[in-house]
Amino acid sequence: MKLIKDLELLQLIRVRSEDTQYGPHQIQRYKGAMSKQPVDDIDQQLNDLRNGWE
Repeated sequence: MKLIKDLELLQLIRVRSEDTQYGPHQIQRYKGAMSKQPVDDIDQQLNDLRNGWE
């Protein structure tokens, strides 16, 4: 736990409490951030990314 607190002090991570609730204004902030794509396009992009590591 000390390591986690130290990482938070160094601003490398952020620890949130379990009782944090997301309101509608927070959801709306990210809604529509990704454009809709056909599943086949997404699969092809994922395969391209995976093959890029080989």
